Amino acid sequence: MATDIQARRAQVADEVKFDIFTETHDLDVEKQIRQITRCFISDTITVPTKEMYAYAARASVGDDVYHEPSTLALEAHMARLTGKEAALFMPSGTMSNQIALRTHLKQPPYSVLCDARAHINKYEAGGTAFHSGAHTIPVPPSNGRHLTLRDVEANVVLGYDVHSAPTEVVSLENTLNGTIFPQEEIVAISDFAHNKGLKMHLDGARIWHVAASTGTTIKELCAPFDSVSLCFSKGLGAPVGSCLVGSKEYIAKARWFRKLFGGGMRQIGILAASAAYALTHNFPRLVDVHELTLRLEQGLRNIGVEITSPGETCMVFYDPSSVGVEYWEIVDRASKLPEPIVVSGSRLVVHIQTSPAAVDDFLQLVRDLAEEKKRAGFDAAQYKAQANGHVRTNHDIYVRGVKPKP
Repeated sequence: MATDIQARRAQVADEVKFDIFTETHDLDVEKQIRQITRCFISDTITVPTKEMYAYAARASVGDDVYHEPSTLALEAHMARLTGKEAALFMPSGTMSNQIALRTHLKQPPYSVLCDARAHINKYEAGGTAFHSGAHTIPVPPSNGRHLTLRDVEANVVLGYDVHSAPTEVVSLENTLNGTIFPQEEIVAISDFAHNKGLKMHLDGARIWHVAASTGTTIKELCAPFDSVSLCFSKGLGAPVGSCLVGSKEYIAKARWFRKLFGGGMRQIGILAASAAYALTHNFPRLVDVHELTLRLEQGLRNIGVEITSPGETCMVFYDPSSVGVEYWEIVDRASKLPEPIVVSGSRLVVHIQTSPAAVDDFLQLVRDLAEEKKRAGFDAAQYKAQANGHVRTNHDIYVRGVKPKP
């Protein structure tokens, strides 16, 4: 009988075991890393380096639901850095934003005012309605770049009209589509909102770019807000994670919601350490990202490509129809290069692992396509005249995915 049980146990163990690594694993990883250096889809694709892994391996091994020293140290640093009382590590920026809003919102009916292009409105699967039961008031910025005090005043819902969902939170995003939100405008909106008893939340997933570009401290950038979400994986190169900051009472409630949402984590010291490494070693590299982005933008301008939103930080939005080229043609040609380039739609994103050679190769590709169209009879001057001065903004043409024509 004992021998039979041992045999069955061995069989179960044999079924359970699994080796994730293939014979070509190391070569495959090297290929992936090369592809990342030539991908302009997003800065979320940045990957940890061997140095980051080595640093993370030294992290503490506590349970974050109970007590995790490395994570607590990171949270204390983030609270000091942002000028807030407390901080909470989150698995993702979406969870950080959604728990931030849920913690602010007490008793419906209520609404959240935000930019129509905001991540919380367009790219979080309707989470504000699902998790908080809140109505969203998406406002297109009148200047095409960022919300203004006038935009907020014109759309905020105040008072006790039973037909409306009164606004409880004004949520801003900085950067949004790579554009820096002027701090003086943020302060004006914050003063107005707080004067009306409203809360201010910032989706600061890429706030690091603002600090790196302007030299403004993170504390000053976060000061107008009651809560701020900051991302470690977008552009900074950490594998995963964001941080929510606010008052002690606010973060205590948010921690409760994090557990409710399924975000209570265990041995995450390695993630906290990776974030710490990214803050120390990768944040200073964002200045180089901005310079490479400007080089990309200027190269497109030199070819004659219309820039619909300039590269203030890490993104450029462009419209190649000004040289007779369509997006699908660029996507298709880029995928067939000896060393393929990955692009999609009107947004080009540069990150800390983008290769300068990839920028040069992309510009050459667009230049070649433009020359081909010109030889085929495309007249850029005639196109400009027919356009009649209309300039499409990134809000008009931002496409996350473009499939080649059949």
